[in-house]
Amino acid sequence: MAEFPEEPIYRQLARIGRTLASPVRLRLLDVLDQGEHTVEQLSEEADIPLKNTSAQLQQLRAAHLVTSRRAGTRVYYRLADERVSRFLGELQDFAAERLADLREAVSEHLGEVAVLEAVTADELAARLDDPGIVIVDVRPAADHARGHVPGAVSVPLAELRDRLDELPRDIEIVAYCGGPYCVVSPQAVRLLRDHGFSARPLAGGLAHWRRAGRGLRTGSAAAP
Repeated sequence: MAEFPEEPIYRQLARIGRTLASPVRLRLLDVLDQGEHTVEQLSEEADIPLKNTSAQLQQLRAAHLVTSRRAGTRVYYRLADERVSRFLGELQDFAAERLADLREAVSEHLGEVAVLEAVTADELAARLDDPGIVIVDVRPAADHARGHVPGAVSVPLAELRDRLDELPRDIEIVAYCGGPYCVVSPQAVRLLRDHGFSARPLAGGLAHWRRAGRGLRTGSAAAP
């Protein structure tokens, strides 16, 4: 069959579609949306074998969705630019609108999150100086140091139960993790509520915060 005149154009457009047509590559993009990672860090955090992680990164680089830099013997990967992050967010939102199976899968993965009354990025941004809330980053401490919501303190979920006495009981706690499919902040909020705290998650986690154009801070901060 003869090639139609515009076929070279659509063939190039299809490169992005083919690259994204992989659950593994989408997972890696979600992890990279939280900041730079080495191949080894990506493999561990995404729970994907190292060799496969490296191969998938090459596919993502070929489509100009990720880039890298070398520091000594290590190579660090990151999203090519902020437009990739925004595109991922639009893809996730569009798919959730169209696919009931996706909504069901997210619900099964996260549990019933509606009852947790999530705080939106805009709502939290308006309350950053509010003394009536404390923002808790329940991701690993290394992720917090790479970048976090301004004013957020680091209390990783694995340490939360043992550090409850460090958190105030008379004000609201907003807990967040990495992205819209991260189970950590819903788990943290449920744990806090079970122990008498007033707690809510940040809708969409740090990914939605960044995609809303909100800035990050680096370094670490202890609980109040």
